[in-house]
Amino acid sequence: MLKKNISTAAALIVAVLALSANVVAQNVLTTATNSSASQAIVSSLSNLPDADELIYISPHRVLTEAAPRVLPDADLTKLRAHLSDMKKETGIDPANIDFIVFQARFKKPTEELNFSLPEYLAVASGDFSADAILLLIRQASGAKLRDEKYGSRTISLLTIPEIAQEAQKNSFLKPLSEIAIATIGGNTIAAGTPAYVRAAMDAADGKGRINADILNSLMRDPTALLSTAGSPMLAFAKTFALLGTENNPRASRCDSKLGDFYAGITMDATSFKLRGAMNADNPDTAKIIKSLLSSLLQQATSSIKDQKAQSVLSSLVITPTETEVLLQADISQQAVADFIREQAKPKKQEVSKPAPAKPAMKSRHRTTRRRPAKSGV
Repeated sequence: MLKKNISTAAALIVAVLALSANVVAQNVLTTATNSSASQAIVSSLSNLPDADELIYISPHRVLTEAAPRVLPDADLTKLRAHLSDMKKETGIDPANIDFIVFQARFKKPTEELNFSLPEYLAVASGDFSADAILLLIRQASGAKLRDEKYGSRTISLLTIPEIAQEAQKNSFLKPLSEIAIATIGGNTIAAGTPAYVRAAMDAADGKGRINADILNSLMRDPTALLSTAGSPMLAFAKTFALLGTENNPRASRCDSKLGDFYAGITMDATSFKLRGAMNADNPDTAKIIKSLLSSLLQQATSSIKDQKAQSVLSSLVITPTETEVLLQADISQQAVADFIREQAKPKKQEVSKPAPAKPAMKSRHRTTRRRPAKSGV
């Protein structure tokens, strides 16, 4: 009997060890796959043009990993049906888009010291045909796209009549009166101000690519659902001619990265994690920035009436370090799901109560008294 029990226990231990090994192997394989995909995305992002501010979104992770955890079943079913219809109509599945990046770069003043609006660019890449998307845009525009050659590539331009008309009166709006669209490789498409789209084409050919520091900051965590990074001080230096004008560049006298920031949203099994950092240069400046941010956070919290939103803001932790100010918060997926359900509920329409009827005014009858007739003398 004892031998039988020992044999059974040994078999059970072996089975558990085998199962554990299988689970570990699967986790390692999944991690390796995700790591490989992340490295491929970072490699693609390194082909972007230079930028001062960037926002990165991973539609694939948002739709396939985050949405199923927070959306009600009915809403999730509707979302998947909508994505399926979109794929049938356009051949594009948003869940297969690896990334969408919105970026901006600030311009130096002109020789006449005129201020210029920053340039903007949106780039999308994934498992789709960039040429097919461009064809859909061309059809939707009603043949309003016009093509121009840029080296060996083709750039498509679309004029926005309303803004173009206003730009005749105000030249400040001219950069916004035209949108450029171009394919950057077989599965990448870019749209934005014409000069920036041309810069994206140049970057794809190896010229004027994005600075490694800001890209590393943006992709500090390659598993992020969303992240943003920027260099506001550099943008300020460009805008106010600290680096010279477009035609007369000037060497920088200060290369401080004060204010450079990063923020990203990731997730684990139970919560969404917000992590952020701002360069503060030294411990004293970090404490000053922390004090300012804490004050702003308190004001924002007190001005919001929604208790759940107050709870989220109250969970933010701001910590000064030797060279940075760190921001972090963990928000449970259940709290996000509850918030979405609450927002999705149809709002009760307030039935306006009829105004109370005014009491009827009693008409006052004036009684006329007859004077007695005068007797004759």
